[in-house]
Formats: sequence, structure tokens, C-alpha cells
Amino acid sequence: MKKKTIQKIAKDVVQFEINALKDLKKNFGETFFKLIKLILNNKNGKIIISGVGKSGIIARKWASTFSSTGTPSFFLDASNASHGDLGQITSKDVVILISNSGESDELKNIIQYVTRNRNIKLIGITSKKNSILYKNADLSFLMSQAKEAGPENIVPTSSTTTQLALGDAIAIACMKYKNFTAFDFKKVHPSGSLSIRLKTVGDLMLKGKKLPFVNESINMEKALKISNEKKLGVLIIRSRSKNTSGIITDGDLKRIAQKHQKFKDLILKDVMKKNPLSVDQDILATKALSIMNSRKITSLCVHKNKKVNKTIGFIHMHDILKSNIN
Repeated sequence: MKKKTIQKIAKDVVQFEINALKDLKKNFGETFFKLIKLILNNKNGKIIISGVGKSGIIARKWASTFSSTGTPSFFLDASNASHGDLGQITSKDVVILISNSGESDELKNIIQYVTRNRNIKLIGITSKKNSILYKNADLSFLMSQAKEAGPENIVPTSSTTTQLALGDAIAIACMKYKNFTAFDFKKVHPSGSLSIRLKTVGDLMLKGKKLPFVNESINMEKALKISNEKKLGVLIIRSRSKNTSGIITDGDLKRIAQKHQKFKDLILKDVMKKNPLSVDQDILATKALSIMNSRKITSLCVHKNKKVNKTIGFIHMHDILKSNIN
């Protein structure tokens, strides 16, 4: 087989699927709005998704995407549903069934079970308007009858691509409406690479008793002793009212010692760097690293709720680099 022939086949497959996606895009009207509304109004139940064959694989993907974007959901195996797993569906749940034909035998028992309990809402995703699924669903989203790529229009390709895209559209629409942020996403992905990139300053900062706080009224001799004990290379200086008023580093201490003969008698308040730069605990660690690089510094004080003069943490450039954030 010639190379150009193989390349043409591949391009044709993609074009079939592009055409199907264009048709899907035209379908995002009133029915899609009602579908989103039905899911969002389901405050006390679950979203249960099922399908058969390739549609079942897509259904599993929908459930995973929904759950990871703030819409709790799980996949129900259609074959096992008829052997006891129907018990997973409870009153007030929303059931979504995906079937290109809308006539899959394995789904009929689920449809019958759900329609007997009117508290359970059924959403049908199908391309057949005269199908059992379309006629019995509380809300039916009619997919265009996509022309499948490949010979004889029999291989699920374009249809499954549009099903996949529809699930993503639903998930993201719900996600944005709920204001489900990147930080919420991180909470349900604690071990993923994305979670690492979304680490905040609050996740990595030094806090509590480890913070190198000193009073601004102490002399340099005492400050040097505390600095040696903390071994952090910096002291955070506070006023009597516990407000952060300054900062001093080991480098500053050395430079001051070279300039002043009575170094040990100097008071911190007189030689400290005033109003140290502070960042909110909720900013991304990558943003903090960028600030340090641009300001040519190696550490930052950390505050909460715009209370810049109330230091609750401290973060060093090395803490961020050690977390393997790219």
C-alpha cells in the first residue's frame, strides 16, 4: 500500500469526525440548556451514566470527567445493572444513558427501572428520534446521525467522537457555572502532575513555631544569636503589636557588621529593611517564584486575606524548587 494512500485514509477519518463535530456544535440550543439545568438542579442526588459497547466506554469517560470537575458522578455497567446493580440508582438521582441507536437491549431494563420511579430523572443521548430511549427519557438530546469513517458506515468513529465532545461540553458548562476553579480541581487530583503545578504558597510555606520572628527593639547581638539558631538565613521583624515591620538577612547582618564598629549594640529597628515584600498564601507557588526572580530576592513573607502586615508564613525559593514545579 502506498504512503499517500495511508495518509489520505487518515485525513479522511479526521475530516469525517470534524464534520460530525460541526453538526454537534449546531445542536447546542434550548435542549442543551435544559440538560445543564437538570444536572445543576440535582442537589441531593447523583449523576449516574451508562452505555453499551463503545458508548459505554464514552459513558465511563463522562463520569470520570464530571467527577473531576465538580459534578459527582459514577459509571453504571449496563450489563451488570440487570444483575443487581440497578440498586445503585436511588430516588432523586439523574441517570444519563448514551446510545447511538437508543435501542440497546442492555439499556432497556435501566429505562424500565428508572421510569417506574418518577423521582429519578432520565436523560437520553441518542441519534434516533423514534427509539425507546428517546421516547422514554425525561429529556432527550438528539445527536445528528453522523457518517462514520471507514467502510460501510459501520465502525463507531464519528458518533463516538461527538459523544465524547458532548460530555466535555456538559462537564465544562457545569464546572464554569459552579465556579469550580483550578484550586478545586487540585483538591480532587492530589497526586497528579497538574496538582503539583497548582501548588500554592500556602502548601509550601514555613509556618508556626518555625517562623523566625523577632522583636524590632532587640539588639544585633541577640538577633545574630536567634538567626544562628533558626538557620534560615533571615529574620522577620515585628513591632510590639505583632505587625511585620521589617526583614533582615544574613547578608544584611554581614554588611552592617562591616560598616559599624559597635555592631552588637545596634537596634534592629534602625537597620532593618522596612516593609518587606509579602504575598497572599493562595497565590500559585510558580507566581511567587516569578516575583522572586523579577525582584532578585530569594524569599517572601506570606499573609492572608489582604492583611499584608500580619505574616503567617515564609517561603524561600528553594522550597518551591524542591517541589519540582516546572
